[in-house]
Amino acid sequence: MKYATFSADGDTFFGVITDSGAIALNEAFPDYASLYEVIAAGAFDQLSGAVEGKPVTHTDFKYEMVMPDARRILCVGVNFPDRNAEYKDGSEQPKYMSLFPRFASGFTGHDRPLIRPPENHTLDYEGEVAVVIGKGGRRISQQDAYDHIAALTLCNEGTIRDWVRHAKFNVTQGKNWDNSGAMGPWLVPFTDPSQLDDARIQTHVNGKLRQDDTLNRMMFPIRREIEYISTFMTLQPGDIIVTGTPTGAGARFDPPKYLVPGDVVEVSVEGIGTLRNTVEDEQP
Repeated sequence: MKYATFSADGDTFFGVITDSGAIALNEAFPDYASLYEVIAAGAFDQLSGAVEGKPVTHTDFKYEMVMPDARRILCVGVNFPDRNAEYKDGSEQPKYMSLFPRFASGFTGHDRPLIRPPENHTLDYEGEVAVVIGKGGRRISQQDAYDHIAALTLCNEGTIRDWVRHAKFNVTQGKNWDNSGAMGPWLVPFTDPSQLDDARIQTHVNGKLRQDDTLNRMMFPIRREIEYISTFMTLQPGDIIVTGTPTGAGARFDPPKYLVPGDVVEVSVEGIGTLRNTVEDEQP
């Protein structure tokens, strides 16, 4: 099953994506206005049963950010060995992971444009897997961490590079430009450890491979991310963890290869899908 948020004729729906189109499930779950609310209420497992026998409701629709009302999105930075080496500062693998917040307003949906702002043109791409928490908890052990994941999705963690350098201790302002990144196209239920342990993530720009790595090479595996984050904050259903990007982002080329209008970026993981976005300049 592939669960998405989509819009048609001025209305927003959540439901299932099939080969023939989308099946809206809003009427079947009148108490919930979004996928986030379904997951927060612990009802995510009920969606699959509600689809049986239902016809396609929409064939002409647009994808939205898969969880546009997500309240908490935490991102893990510099989480692959080659990315740490990219900084050329001689540092060894850090003892603790780098974390920063992103907000839902910074993401658009699948097949929608990433927006390059007029203030700065260093828009960059970062292909990542994101995990959606389905069962909350505090001080979750690595052994139990996967039991707390409800679903997986893909993220292009678009970044305005110059703005992440504005401050000494944070990157928040470079990571949260409206519609600078994307998340989707859909949520895929997490049912087996192999969906993460054996996953390979690739990012293509205009058909050319830029990022290619496997999640089992992460310096801080997803089990450790959940353990560490849940030590200082109680994870809640609907929280999203964006788990880290491999080497190969545009900023690391010489000269840098930042995104420009007309570019097409595709982030792919077998078993999850492909998140595709174009690039446009912000319109006045």
